[in-house]
Amino acid sequence: MKIDKQYKSFKQFYPFYLSEHMNPICRGLHFIGTLGVIGIIIISFDNIKALFIAPVCGYGFAWVGHFFFEKNRPATFTYPLYSFIGDWAMFKDILIRKESIINPKLPIN
Repeated sequence: MKIDKQYKSFKQFYPFYLSEHMNPICRGLHFIGTLGVIGIIIISFDNIKALFIAPVCGYGFAWVGHFFFEKNRPATFTYPLYSFIGDWAMFKDILIRKESIINPKLPIN
């Protein structure tokens, strides 16, 4: 799929997002990073300053996955809002077993 395409909705974007996350280690790192962000949000109820490390946790794990395992450019750089939503949608889809970390399948457009 082409990265320079303009998506008019998240529904159009999400199959592209999933196709950029086909490496199981990359998906796993995204999942761990998002789970870490949830943990940081919980901790922030006691220490609000913890929120400062949430982006480092979320993006840090994701970008390691892209640069070292997926070997592609994170969609965050081109589609920041849709990519942010995509992280949470993929996390939810993995939790409800609609998507898999270990055996990702190419999305059907």
